[in-house]
Amino acid sequence: MTHVVQHLRIPRGPLELAADLHLPADHDPAVPRRAVVLSTPGSSVKEQIGATYASRLAQRGLAALTFDPAHQGRSGGEPRDLEDPYRRGEDISYAIDALGAVDGIDPERIGALGICAGGGYAVHTARTDHRIRALATVVAADMGAAWRSPGLSPDGPAAALDGLAAARTQEVVTGTLDRSAWLPDTLDEADAAGIDDVDTRQAVTYYRTPRGGSAHSTNRRLTRSDALLLGYDAFHLVDPLLTQPLQVIVGGRRGSTGSYETGMRLWEMAPRPVDLLVVEGAGHYDLYDVPEHVDQAVDRLATFFDAHL
Repeated sequence: MTHVVQHLRIPRGPLELAADLHLPADHDPAVPRRAVVLSTPGSSVKEQIGATYASRLAQRGLAALTFDPAHQGRSGGEPRDLEDPYRRGEDISYAIDALGAVDGIDPERIGALGICAGGGYAVHTARTDHRIRALATVVAADMGAAWRSPGLSPDGPAAALDGLAAARTQEVVTGTLDRSAWLPDTLDEADAAGIDDVDTRQAVTYYRTPRGGSAHSTNRRLTRSDALLLGYDAFHLVDPLLTQPLQVIVGGRRGSTGSYETGMRLWEMAPRPVDLLVVEGAGHYDLYDVPEHVDQAVDRLATFFDAHL
């Protein structure tokens, strides 16, 4: 047995978060251990990227907690499929609350790992929740910057907000909440839409096939989430507030996700950057589950957390 998993329900106000705590096989509740909370990509649930990284970190001696965000997966919260960046950050703090009450976890040695959109959420949370003693990101994304970009807001963010305002008014009239797909559901759909971008197609083959798909990940986003994302800045006030040691991991193959550029921007902004890893030959989605790339990242993550927790 390489590690063990405990299933938890984390109180979060009137609802609960579904979580998995990955522990080393030799975990002794009498001996306080370092722990890491994982913040996962938009639409992702704990059995996907979170489990890939948490299981490997547990095999290297760390406790690692991954959870379904509120309103998604097997966590509570209505309406479903809400992607609220501010609530995503609060989820991390509630997860830390829960970790601090687990026997064998040292509440003074808790770190955070954010992946893709979860990287931006983890940064935003760590600025003001200094119970996070060390912070690492893998292919971090700033969802606000992405949503304001020409690719997602071709007429500008203000025009996008005007359209979302009209759409929400219509939702009230009809009583039906609108949902958008994060990705095409199949490669055939991507073909029909003329999508030939490598990163988007890799995302489809990860999230929407048995390779990485989960029945608990709907691939749907409540459309009213987009107004929240358009106004979000994951790195706001990073310079004065993010005093924890920071590790940034990016893929060396740049692509349409912009995660390489986002990671480098974070590295330049942060007041205490201590470790930067460029995984050569890896694209954004290669760092989700391709063993040679994930293992390289996890080796570096384990070294970072061992040194700074």
